[in-house]
Amino acid sequence: MRVLFTTHPASGHFHPLVPLARALQQAGHEVAFASAEVYRSTVEHNGFHFLPAGIEIGGGVPPEQMRERMMQMLRMPSEELFKLVAQMFIGVLARSMLPDLLKVTAQWRPDVIVRDTIEFSAPIVADRLGIPCASVQVGAARPRDMMNEAALAHIRALRASVDLPPGSPEELLFDDLHLCFAPPFYLGQVPLSPTTHYLRSALFDQSGDERLPEWAARLGERPVVYATLGTVVNKMQEVLGVILEGLRDEPVDLVMTVGRDQDPAAFGPQPPHVHVERYIPQTLLFPKCDLAIIHGGYGSVTSALTHGLPVVVVPIAADQPINAARCQEMGVGRVLDVQTMTPAQVRDTVREVLANPSYRAASRRYQQEAESLPGIEYGVALVERLAAQKTPVLAPSTPSN
Repeated sequence: MRVLFTTHPASGHFHPLVPLARALQQAGHEVAFASAEVYRSTVEHNGFHFLPAGIEIGGGVPPEQMRERMMQMLRMPSEELFKLVAQMFIGVLARSMLPDLLKVTAQWRPDVIVRDTIEFSAPIVADRLGIPCASVQVGAARPRDMMNEAALAHIRALRASVDLPPGSPEELLFDDLHLCFAPPFYLGQVPLSPTTHYLRSALFDQSGDERLPEWAARLGERPVVYATLGTVVNKMQEVLGVILEGLRDEPVDLVMTVGRDQDPAAFGPQPPHVHVERYIPQTLLFPKCDLAIIHGGYGSVTSALTHGLPVVVVPIAADQPINAARCQEMGVGRVLDVQTMTPAQVRDTVREVLANPSYRAASRRYQQEAESLPGIEYGVALVERLAAQKTPVLAPSTPSN
């Protein structure tokens, strides 16, 4: 079986697909990834065949302009935000990827396509080729959240460009198979789609050569706090500066990662208990931590909770406010307003979350629920069934909450 994964060239889109892709490889199937040329080295470094399709997200946008866009997104009501997402990910990125994907699939000829949920050209190409399409949840936005009128108009225009009928909203709402590596309750009480299957968390974040630094072996004599803004909104270094100022003099070991594209030296010299690095795989670091300060990206949140860690969430853009609100509802941590937070608020919030055992207890409830779900081998079996039967793989029953 040939399985083609399609993804945008960013860690938050690529990383969630890797565990399933590797499991399919190990089961004897041929796997390839289609993404923008800028991501070729990352895909090939991780052992996958690469097929060029699409363009870079925000390529060439100056950091100052990127920060302004993020702040605009933070202030948008959810309805306007999803319209912006539709324009960006369907009107621009999917439109650019569609002709490339048609070309590479004509040569490579997959039996099934698996996409990240924000990559919208794949289901159109799959429909055009008459093959099934699956998706993997990569953010807090649910399929129905994305299907606003703006999104439907963009998708129908793209379908018309390859001589496909427009399709009903119900037909465009879900793929033949949808895999979510998180407990059912995390993204709401209603199932994401009729074809949604929930699987045990399968984490991957070692797409580069980074490993734990030598000093990590000495962590643990006092609480370990990890702070990150991920790999996209990390351009807002002033936010990291506020976190650093708030915790530099606290009796904790602070580990802060600023991103592969940022310079730790920009934050100046630090005391011995403060470590500023470019990138450390969270799956290696989280077992040593007592608290994570995160931007609310879907991957960072679900990874922290899978490790049973309480969180302090500082949402900035995209689906981060949704994840932050969900964390607050579940009682796994606290949320800080990026526009108004001060070093003192960071310090006091971290003190409270570390001192109150209810936050860690709530995180461990998520961890236990996640561990009770079927493993990655079930996901492989579902993709195999989809490719063989070429009909939607419906969920056996509505998940309980």
